[in-house]
Amino acid sequence: MFKKVYLEISNICNVQCSFCPVVEMDKKIMDLIEFEDIIKQVAPLTEVICLHLLGEPLAHPKFLNILEICDKYNTKVDLTTNGILIKKHKNNILNSKCIRQINFSLQAFKDNFPEREIESYLSPILEFVKSANVEKPDLYINFRLWNLNSNASDNEDIFSMIESQFDISINRNIELGAIKSKRIWNRLYLNFDSRFEWPSFSLPHQGLEGRCHGTISHIGIHSNGTVVPCCLDQKASINLGNLKTSTIHDIINSDRFVNMRNGFLNGVLVEELCQHCSYIQRFSKPKKNKKIA
Repeated sequence: MFKKVYLEISNICNVQCSFCPVVEMDKKIMDLIEFEDIIKQVAPLTEVICLHLLGEPLAHPKFLNILEICDKYNTKVDLTTNGILIKKHKNNILNSKCIRQINFSLQAFKDNFPEREIESYLSPILEFVKSANVEKPDLYINFRLWNLNSNASDNEDIFSMIESQFDISINRNIELGAIKSKRIWNRLYLNFDSRFEWPSFSLPHQGLEGRCHGTISHIGIHSNGTVVPCCLDQKASINLGNLKTSTIHDIINSDRFVNMRNGFLNGVLVEELCQHCSYIQRFSKPKKNKKIA
């Protein structure tokens, strides 16, 4: 039914990036019993489980057990991490059958430690990439640089280290267009984007018309079991139900879920939060000018 389900195994992070909201919900680490119960329910409904919504997945104290459960249910997993703990979990990731892609948010380090040298942070990540190329060559790796509305030179030291490690040349003239990922070495990609606003009722009203991938291609599940329509609903403002008290089938067949999904399919923003979400503009198609006879 879905391409992705964003399953937050913990909303606790080891850094506090300026581009991520401060978590206002209670701090929560999903225990293994809860996690396995959710995986049993949602794995048959999605192509991929993304172990992320907020929080740092590699900081989960039972991360190896999390992977073992995913392996048990033949679940394909995407990881999104700031990479600070990659050295600790390198072997766990490379030995796991379930992980098909890992996204490193490289902009996180400078955002938190602007005065530190990038080498101590980036070297273990680059070593991981080289090891993965040998031990897990089918693993896709994205280096996310979602800071394109900042100074263009901010990424220069990152580019230089990557070029040196892999003996490649990276084109600095970035033209995003529709494709934001650029393959630079085997299955290593650079993924570019700009910062975005997290949806909030305090943002200007965007209107009643629009489309979104939430409820259609993906849903999100917070670490406390709350199901939300998209990966940006960080406060669980649109609480569709909780997997501790309801099944996923009950939730996705509820009137609220179905009405929201049908709304998106027909270009209507049913929920008030969506009407205040500026990210919705990314999915709007530009209107074509009518020809004058």
